[in-house]
Amino acid sequence: MAEAALGLGSNLGDRKAHLLGAVRALKDWDGIRVLAVSSLWETPPWGIEDQPHFLNACVLIDTSLAPMEVLEACLAIERDHGRERSLRWGPRTLDVDVLYYDDVEMAGDRLILPHPRMLLRSFVLAPLAEIAPEKVIGGATIRENLALAGLEAGMRRLDPMPEDLSPD
Repeated sequence: MAEAALGLGSNLGDRKAHLLGAVRALKDWDGIRVLAVSSLWETPPWGIEDQPHFLNACVLIDTSLAPMEVLEACLAIERDHGRERSLRWGPRTLDVDVLYYDDVEMAGDRLILPHPRMLLRSFVLAPLAEIAPEKVIGGATIRENLALAGLEAGMRRLDPMPEDLSPD
């Protein structure tokens, strides 16, 4: 079994429903056990700024799946929520990124681990610090990386995930 962290984001449609649906789908996926789910965070857009604000969260999982199988599960969940890939960093119903998978380092065409931009993004670090604060990425813990990055202007922590989405 491997520990992995996933980053969730949505800024189209019912953002909260998309994130809750993604967590439910992960809980039902063979070979994945949800260990922890962060609070929801509302965050300004990153990359292309002229779009709606995002809701973001992170999920810690234990999995028997290989890294590419986790990626395929994430892509399938995105598709089930109407994700269309038309504009990089553009609006989306659901984004599910593999942030890390144990201590695996890899750079493939479809998956780079750990996620190459996660340490630059407070909208990833803040929810991830809730559920994996001592995980070391890039020579520092997630908590330390968040302290270095700081919270972006306009970020705010919202509600925790509902009880029915608590870890397995």
